[in-house]
Amino acid sequence: PVCLWFISKDKRGNNEKGLLKRRDRQGETLFIDAREMGSMVNRTLKELTNDDIAKITQTYHLWRGEELTTNQEQEYADIAGYCKSATLADIKANDYVLTPGRYVGAADIVDDGISFETKMTELSQTLYNQMNQSDELDKAIRKNLEALGYGK
Repeated sequence: PVCLWFISKDKRGNNEKGLLKRRDRQGETLFIDAREMGSMVNRTLKELTNDDIAKITQTYHLWRGEELTTNQEQEYADIAGYCKSATLADIKANDYVLTPGRYVGAADIVDDGISFETKMTELSQTLYNQMNQSDELDKAIRKNLEALGYGK
């Protein structure tokens, strides 16, 4: 896991020079959880794609209230499982722990239209079949071990 911290002393709406127009973010902290993004390069290294980086960047700039160059009217919105703009009260309620997962929560589950009872019945049948196969494989292994002289 990696955390990047962008610290800004001034979160007021407009800067003093008036060059950039931003929304007032005082008392807010943006949490982005990008664990589901990128792909594993090897056992210990995960790499973000250019699209992943662009999404994170866009989220950050929308949160700041900056206009994007896409000609589309967009505003920042919290996305369950990905990003959340937390208040200081939210952070205090979490004992000041700054782990993004505490704030962004879990992503919404997509309903596949199959009832729980149907899924549970199918999964139970699959499990019982696998348990029967396991018993058969155990018997075959024991038989082979006995044939090699390693039986009980």
